[in-house]
Amino acid sequence: MTDEAPLRRRDAPDLAGDGPHDVPPDPTEPGGPVPLTAPREGTPRPVEADDELADVVARMAAGSGPVAVDAERASGYRYTQRAYLVQLRRAGAGTVLIDPLPQADLRTLDAALADTEWVLHAASQDLACLAELGMKPRRLFDTELAARLAGFERVGLAALTEQLLGYTLEKHHSAADWSTRPLPESWLTYAALDVELLTDLRDHLAAELERQGKTAWAAEEFAALVASADRPPRLRPDPWRRTSGIHRVRGARAQARVRALWYARDGVAARRDTAPGRVLPDSAIIAAAELDPKDERTLLAMSGFGGRSVRRLARVWLDALDEARALPDAALPVNQPVDGPPPPHRWAERDPVAAARLARCRQVVVGTAEAHNLPPENLISPDFVRRLAWAPPDEVTPQTVGDTLRGFGARAWQVGLLADELAKALPEPPAV
Repeated sequence: MTDEAPLRRRDAPDLAGDGPHDVPPDPTEPGGPVPLTAPREGTPRPVEADDELADVVARMAAGSGPVAVDAERASGYRYTQRAYLVQLRRAGAGTVLIDPLPQADLRTLDAALADTEWVLHAASQDLACLAELGMKPRRLFDTELAARLAGFERVGLAALTEQLLGYTLEKHHSAADWSTRPLPESWLTYAALDVELLTDLRDHLAAELERQGKTAWAAEEFAALVASADRPPRLRPDPWRRTSGIHRVRGARAQARVRALWYARDGVAARRDTAPGRVLPDSAIIAAAELDPKDERTLLAMSGFGGRSVRRLARVWLDALDEARALPDAALPVNQPVDGPPPPHRWAERDPVAAARLARCRQVVVGTAEAHNLPPENLISPDFVRRLAWAPPDEVTPQTVGDTLRGFGARAWQVGLLADELAKALPEPPAV
């Protein structure tokens, strides 16, 4: 197979104009966006057997240029975030769909692509599940992040493909249960199209970043993503505290009921490989924590406990509530000290001077972001700004501010844009 020419409509928007994102063609007018309904070489059958995978490895190794990579999970259906389908496309190799379930791992494929730039959209969503399969990029280009840095307002894959390439993509299978087997043909076509235009999109966005003088910024961001793939996932302390609606639960004993029900549900979900919310909704946990039902009849009369599968587990939920009821006071949950500043809405009450300092720093960030056509959250993490404003360095200078931001994890380009102005904003202005 020969290298393919970039797929782009002749009447697609030209990025050489004055703005970073020109108005896309009107779909109702001639030359408007064209629906892309099938891959160029047709929809491939998922690779399952070892010999088929070996052939894919050889094809990808013989290809040229970047490789487009995507993965489909079963979020909302399964307990884990594993990949249930991996899609790749590379010039000279075409599009490949891999069913990872029959494979021990994909390390041979990873080795074949070791020197290749990977192109992903919203890479942070897929890097962890790809790493579970032994696939970790050494270089990558994230089209969503690139679009954010270039100042695009709509950064979804379908929106960018329409705006820059003149083709529309259907996204109606994005929330499907990808653990389904066999996968329907329409789903496979959808999955193949997710990588069909990704390298073309990469080229257009790279040119736009170059035009705006942001190529080096993007390189730092992409390198940080690559580094994140080698870090183990961060485990949240007390994950039960993230139960939706927990702010309504008053008292340590009631919080203990949330905790007991959360871990009971998590155990069932893990054993069944089912998303926890499909075992028992958060709303049911909160309701039971507030009312503390002591018998099956009362429990099953409550909202969220009426489903057949939930009723079968009534004894599990009642045992969890019994366990929380029997805890001594010393074993009840206690609020852990917060690592970092308090929520911003409490600053004015706890430290008005720090609250004013944060407001000045935010003005700097917003103004700098506007000047460089960036979302403020991509210019600098809001958490970094809060931590700096809450506890600035003893001696405020551009150097100490920059060192502080770097210690939080800010990249060099972010420090370069902000350190001087933040150093001016941190000290309280003299009284007039």
